[in-house]
Amino acid sequence: MEFGFFTMPSHPPERPLRDGHEWDLEVLRWIDELGFTEAWIGEHHTAPWEPHPAPDLLVAQALRETRQLRIGPGGFLLPYHHPAELANRVAMLDHLSEGRLNFGVAASGLPSDWELFQVDGASGENREMTREALDIILRLWSEREPFDYRGKYWNVSQPGVISGTLRPHLRPLQQPHPPIGVAGLSAGSDTLKLAGERGFIPMSLNLNPGYVASHWNSVTEGARRSGRTPRRADWRLVREIFVADSDAEARELSAGGMMGRMMREYFLPLLSGFGFLEYLKHEPEVPDADVTVEYCARHNWLIGSPDTVAGKLEEVYAQVGGFGTLLVFGFDYAQNPESWKHSLELIAR
Repeated sequence: MEFGFFTMPSHPPERPLRDGHEWDLEVLRWIDELGFTEAWIGEHHTAPWEPHPAPDLLVAQALRETRQLRIGPGGFLLPYHHPAELANRVAMLDHLSEGRLNFGVAASGLPSDWELFQVDGASGENREMTREALDIILRLWSEREPFDYRGKYWNVSQPGVISGTLRPHLRPLQQPHPPIGVAGLSAGSDTLKLAGERGFIPMSLNLNPGYVASHWNSVTEGARRSGRTPRRADWRLVREIFVADSDAEARELSAGGMMGRMMREYFLPLLSGFGFLEYLKHEPEVPDADVTVEYCARHNWLIGSPDTVAGKLEEVYAQVGGFGTLLVFGFDYAQNPESWKHSLELIAR
């Protein structure tokens, strides 16, 4: 099993945007030195607790300050980007990475982002746009001859040579393209089905392990459509993890630190508003009011001493049926950086 990192990125609303960016960059340097294999950076536009609208800005800078780490958006919200522009930008970023780029894509799940960009996410338009945009991007990267694409949401024409010198020429360094990852939330996640169908990297977000086990069904269902055989070694699981020298210290630094504050002030109210608290419950009959930070710390988070977390990790691995890479969920511990760095060190060791 490999260790990676997933960050929304999450910062408290009072944190200046530059300071949050600098914290993220520092953590990426740390995990590169510690031997983590990959990092995924999220994109959001209307969430003060997730304040990074352009993950490629952080990715590009981090690639210059790391040596081994594979880094990528986790992911670009495809409904909000013109596919031709994004195809060219990602191709350039892949060259800057010298082949260390991962290309994460997502459909966007925040109603406030849907409203900002006038996307009807309630009807599933965001998912349709994601599939269409990805089809266009992959076609632009793979086809050399001119073509015209007339879609439901975008029209793209790849021209031939004009005036003897002008022509499409931007292609990724990694062929046929950088590894593509897609994240899923619901049991019947359309994006996880897409991962199975296309052979992309499936990523399950930080929900109750028993519920996450159902995600593999979506991957295999998608794989059946195209005759593929999915590999659990490709599956990524995002988990909240905090390791300290003792169980008591880990509880204090996690539930009593920024992990607890972010969950209390943002993530739990957000999931409650969407009717998604059930995804955090270890048993369906648990009342919504009981799903608190302390509940999540007991039932969902991997927190404690190294021995305790190792045991919990083995339980999660068995519960979901196996996976390939554990993605540590990122939090802003800029006010107590040594505790977060020490946790990452203990995870790596």
